[in-house]
Amino acid sequence: MKLSSTYAGIPDEFGNLNNAKTVLIPVPYDGTSTWGKGADKGPDAFLEASENMELYDIETNTEVYKQGIYLAPTIDENSSPDAMVNAVYTAVKGHVNRNKFVTLFGGEHSISIGAMRAMNEQYQDLSVLQLDAHADLRKEYMGSPYNHACAMYEANENMNLVQVGIRSMDVAETTVMNKDQVYFAHEMITDDYWMDSAIDALTDDVYITFDLDAFDPSILPATGTPEPGGLQWYETLEFLRRVFEERNVVGFDIVELCATGDYKASAFAAAKLYYKMLSYKFASDEQDLDGDYAFAKAEKNNVKSEKIDDDEY
Repeated sequence: MKLSSTYAGIPDEFGNLNNAKTVLIPVPYDGTSTWGKGADKGPDAFLEASENMELYDIETNTEVYKQGIYLAPTIDENSSPDAMVNAVYTAVKGHVNRNKFVTLFGGEHSISIGAMRAMNEQYQDLSVLQLDAHADLRKEYMGSPYNHACAMYEANENMNLVQVGIRSMDVAETTVMNKDQVYFAHEMITDDYWMDSAIDALTDDVYITFDLDAFDPSILPATGTPEPGGLQWYETLEFLRRVFEERNVVGFDIVELCATGDYKASAFAAAKLYYKMLSYKFASDEQDLDGDYAFAKAEKNNVKSEKIDDDEY
């Protein structure tokens, strides 16, 4: 399938960089994966699935693509892990300086390092919210600090890191982990208040990095290292919706879609996840529909709001 020149094949007027609120950067890098290969094919699989997805979001009653989504040039740097990280850093920094909401689709998890580094320079007290099966807290792995197993080490050292869904790690990672801000999957299943606690641990400005293996493999099996016992679809959406409502999400990435074999259902789930996250981010900005979601959101937060009159639009 030949991919469109715009995200999800949206009209050019909504895919123009000057007018778009959101920038989407594909990073098809798979240089340090240690088991399942195919993350380099993830961005194309995601974009293909996006072109076959309905662009009206029922829950938020919005069509967020009308806020503008610019599909940036793919970052193809793969000469070395550090060169890739620097290329991602430069691209993200440039778009952040233009006041864009920057999103990335990988590729393996090491692509997030450059994005988080750029965001941390922009925001004084940045939190990183990691949804993942793996802690990714190794200082170095296989001779590089930019391995996918090291994706969160820098964030853990220099930012406020909150980890959700963790269920696989090396014993050495326990020595650097902030266990008060780690939500292990086996504990979450019996903790009715883990969402409240995790959100309370976040500062005002939040960058989200979402490794798709955070989901249970029954939801999304096409990842490099699937782990049983993961997050379910609707609990994940509930948590993300609350994070977007209660904090200022400044950007996000989605990584580790392994597009080999029978991957289409997983690619479609990843496409829906991306669009859901954008819908949560910009729901209150949507004025072309009847405003039910914005009204309900205001009521939930005990904020006075007047429902938008359909006749005004």
